[in-house]
Amino acid sequence: MYAELSITSNFTFLTGASHPEEYMQRAVTLGLPAIAIADHNSVAGIVRAHTQAREIARKVRERVEWEGQNTPIGPPCPDHIPKPPSYPIHAVPRLIPAARLIFTDAPTVTALPLNRQGWGNLCRILSAGRLRAEKGDCILHLSDLMEFSDGLHLLLWPQATRPQGGASAWRTQAQKLTRRFSGRMHLVMHPRYDGADSEYFSVLETESQQLNLPTLASAAPIMHHGTRRKLADVLTAIRLRRKVDDLGRDALANGEQRLRSETEMLRIFKGHEGAVTRAHMVSEQLQFSLDELRYEYPNEGSDQETPTQRLHRLAHEGLNWRYPAGASEKAKKMLAHELTLIGKLKYEPYFLTVRDIVTFARSRDILCQGRGSAANSVVCYCLGITEVSPELGTMVFERFVSEARDEPPDIDVDFEHERREEVIQHIYDRYGRERAGLCATVVHYRGKRAIREVGRAMGLTEDTISALSSQLWGFFSAKGLEAERMREIGLDPDDKRLKQTLMLVYEIDGFPRHLSQHVGGFIITEGRLDELVPIENATMEDRTVICWDKDDIDSLGILKVDVLSLGMLTCIRKAFDLISQHHQTGYSLATLPPEDPAVYDMLCKADSVGVFQVESRAQMNFLPRMRPRNFYDLVIEVAIIRPGPIQGDMVHPYIRRRNGEEEVSFPSDALGEVLGKTLGVPLFQEQAMQIAIVGAGFTPEQADRLRRSLATFKKHGNVSEFRALFLRGMERNGYEQDFAERCFSQIEGFGSYGFPESHAASFALLVYASAWIKCHHPGIFACALLNSQPMGFYAPAQIVRDAREHGVQVRPVCINASFWDNVMEPDGHGGLALRLGFRQIKGLSEEDASWLTAARGNGYHQVDDVWRRAGLGPSVIERLAEADAFSACDLTRREALWQAKAIATAKPLPLFSQDLEGEALDEPAAYLPQMTLGEQVVEDYVATRLSLKAHPVALIRHLLTPEPRDKTTPVA
Repeated sequence: MYAELSITSNFTFLTGASHPEEYMQRAVTLGLPAIAIADHNSVAGIVRAHTQAREIARKVRERVEWEGQNTPIGPPCPDHIPKPPSYPIHAVPRLIPAARLIFTDAPTVTALPLNRQGWGNLCRILSAGRLRAEKGDCILHLSDLMEFSDGLHLLLWPQATRPQGGASAWRTQAQKLTRRFSGRMHLVMHPRYDGADSEYFSVLETESQQLNLPTLASAAPIMHHGTRRKLADVLTAIRLRRKVDDLGRDALANGEQRLRSETEMLRIFKGHEGAVTRAHMVSEQLQFSLDELRYEYPNEGSDQETPTQRLHRLAHEGLNWRYPAGASEKAKKMLAHELTLIGKLKYEPYFLTVRDIVTFARSRDILCQGRGSAANSVVCYCLGITEVSPELGTMVFERFVSEARDEPPDIDVDFEHERREEVIQHIYDRYGRERAGLCATVVHYRGKRAIREVGRAMGLTEDTISALSSQLWGFFSAKGLEAERMREIGLDPDDKRLKQTLMLVYEIDGFPRHLSQHVGGFIITEGRLDELVPIENATMEDRTVICWDKDDIDSLGILKVDVLSLGMLTCIRKAFDLISQHHQTGYSLATLPPEDPAVYDMLCKADSVGVFQVESRAQMNFLPRMRPRNFYDLVIEVAIIRPGPIQGDMVHPYIRRRNGEEEVSFPSDALGEVLGKTLGVPLFQEQAMQIAIVGAGFTPEQADRLRRSLATFKKHGNVSEFRALFLRGMERNGYEQDFAERCFSQIEGFGSYGFPESHAASFALLVYASAWIKCHHPGIFACALLNSQPMGFYAPAQIVRDAREHGVQVRPVCINASFWDNVMEPDGHGGLALRLGFRQIKGLSEEDASWLTAARGNGYHQVDDVWRRAGLGPSVIERLAEADAFSACDLTRREALWQAKAIATAKPLPLFSQDLEGEALDEPAAYLPQMTLGEQVVEDYVATRLSLKAHPVALIRHLLTPEPRDKTTPVA
């Protein structure tokens, strides 16, 4: 038997030419008992291979069960269960986690963990190298390996090229390793496929005798199959920033560096068969599996209380706080039930962590709101994580925190986007960087990036690459880019180089390009995180990340706390502050007046510019048809204009039923319980899952796999594999084929973007809050929205125009009245006017605005005052003049700009500000023509991206409006 112990996957970015999953599948075909994914200074792709190995094992079990049920002595398998794919039962390969360590001062080695301690030490080594380097790099020293050597087996790589003095230095370092790793080290013997492998193997045998190291064979594969050779060269060209034609010796000579079977390896290593056998013998010693990783969540208890006692105490205190008049029996029973289930699964610390993070944010006056499957529960409502009462929903807690599935709960917390960094740094400070880190996000080759990078590597012209990029949607359609369409854009579909490029673009689609950081998914551990997974620096300062993404940690059952940002929370918090400042009324998300008819009247008219989630043109078009009249209508409004319901043709049936144009009916009583609140039409992700369970008879395991395939923005969804099983199950249970087809079509839509009811309910609260502020305080809403930019669909000019249409008086930027932020000021008639702030001026920094307002005193009277008192440079003063900010000084835009241009130095020069007799120099006034209205509007948009003087279209309205025809003139 033979085991491959040093595979390079495409998570050695721009080097490996095959996915980890493809290596596992190929190992099945070749009958290999074990393989080791050993990427360069990384274990980023190991979980993908681990997940694929479990999937292969599951399919083998299903095949065995299916064949066992279809024997003459066994009962036949039901018709609705499709025949599983055939896998060789004897060849379920075992995955060995590993990493190829490249040192600055030592030979390269492949490190193979012997046990859990070895894995922890490997992660510590990689963390040390990653944390001393910039993002994407790793600087390893031999001392790192020596410090964390326990539990590791090493494969020593021979030096490929040996410059003068290199051989002795390599041997000296290798001998240091052999002394430390005595009995746990082999010399790798790998073919170079250059026609001289026999002589090379003899040299390696001699080297192994000198080092007293046994040899071990490896094909050193960088691809799972030889057909990936061309793609491997393209990846090399992209990495080296050269064209494929210019690679020279950096290109592969052939397609031999691939995963090989035992038979092939024995043929290649003829005369050295012992090295092949030793590879299998070593693999038998390496019994560590990622299944052994036991994730330990922080305890979150105290000396006085266990986590269970603390959670129970806080939850019951919150119940009294949420229901001051006394909680209903239903709420009490729900709380007791949820606490019991949480206790069985030992998730108390997780809920306590989220609660503590939310408590910290509120102590700093940072607005936040929880959402997610487990967030819309009585426990989270009582802990203050969410403001949405769980009684509004229809889903039960077990669907989110399941004892049968043993899945981690899902709670996302949104924070103000301007202040989320405070929360992130608090988590690092509280738990330490060795115990907390952000998840990674794998950036894949998609669309234009694939076309452009492969096109340049293949030597295509920029014009050709641009032409291909312009056909992006057709390029990745089911049919691909058709020959006729290529001719229409000026390309020859029969051109050999172009055909090769297209083939390679399709092949590289989905390949990992590099790692980035997740938007806010935190992993927090009780012990050292860097012994569970390597930690590395992020691009952003003071942030560290792990190398696994959210799908990887979900596969391993690791809990994640999502600390996300939301611009609308910043806007709402600033609006609440302005309301408190000017109206002496304090509001929070929990204390807003509920179910205000005026708010729903406004939304029914599609008056929703700037309102969260319903400001798009599609939502504005749907609001008058939907006519929301209560909070749950907003929940549906948020979720219905999404790819899932639209693709499943669920929107129009729902509207017809809501308007009484179609009878509300349910396919069955069982589905009636699932679809009752949505009038028999499935709109939410949870409903799609429940239809599969109730309607199609999915087992809990199948439903779990379906749920995973419905993950939001799933890169490689596999929803379609459930189609036959779903349709047969629905048919067996008596549902019409048309209904089953539409339901599964919606499920496929959720595979691209699924929106759960729990998320929709949390977002609906923010819809109502932002709509309430806009309805009752339109000026304050516009002011807060402008101060929270950039966000949303609309530019400042549109926000200001909408505010003026609601009767808000908007005043321009003023050198004596404005601040950095937009503010509300008395309008002189008992109301408030919106004063635009310096932030609206393009190119003006907050620091300059701070100096300007700090030195203002009783006001500036001329342009020179700003220069002398605030110390602002000439370029800043010119920007203020261009924005017409000096109008309060009785200066027109041109006059102010004329004076600003006269300032030639950063600081005043007193020696030249007076003549020889001490009299102030007085420059003759210049004649500056008045600007036309059109010029004023243009300059306003250049300086502040909006104008209060006129709308641009107003200047040409006379050209757009036909002249009135004289009624006495006869018509020809």
